[in-house]
Amino acid sequence: MKLKFLGHSCFYLEEGSFKAIIDPFITGNPQSPISSHEVGELTHIFVTHGHGDHLGDAVPLAKATGATIITNHEIGAYLGKFDVQVHTMHIGGRVKMDFGTVKMTPALHGSGITTEDGMVCGGNPGGFVIEVANKKIYHAGDTGLTMDMKLLEEENIDIALVPIGGNFTMDVKDAVRAVKFIKPKVAIPMHYKTFPVINSDPYEFREAVKDCDVVILNPGDEYNY
Repeated sequence: MKLKFLGHSCFYLEEGSFKAIIDPFITGNPQSPISSHEVGELTHIFVTHGHGDHLGDAVPLAKATGATIITNHEIGAYLGKFDVQVHTMHIGGRVKMDFGTVKMTPALHGSGITTEDGMVCGGNPGGFVIEVANKKIYHAGDTGLTMDMKLLEEENIDIALVPIGGNFTMDVKDAVRAVKFIKPKVAIPMHYKTFPVINSDPYEFREAVKDCDVVILNPGDEYNY
């Protein structure tokens, strides 16, 4: 599986015909090494919650590629007006898809989208456990530390993508505890240094994690697992 970091919480995944992007914040992302026009072919787009730095370019990418957006029901209902393909889920739900399985996991955060008529929607924020080719990737989304992460140990996660930036999400200290709960084979930090308020040090995180390998990716870097 190829995993490419596109800055903030945005990752591109590729395994055979499965080509996906998670939280496609590209336009306006100061870390992004590419423009939205350079993403290329996609089959699926995962959106953890409705904030602009995660929903990002989901709609134009879906329109350009025909990819299916996988997200919670409320965001999916909102996206319906844009005439894109959507598969909606909710926390705790697991579904078989053509490439493997997806489970939506809890996240402690917000998810609000303010619509043109002033309504606020977005449902509950979440994360995803994505299984493809017998490999499991957990994208935590934006979240604080939660005891629910202990349950993920039984999922036998291969790669955990965890926020470390603080202020809006877990900081380094809590992200280290999260890794102890999850027990992945590999942890990759995300959601840091995009803005001054989340200027955390990924090397501090790597030094503190004793339970698994930590891979630090700069925007544009690829990791093959």
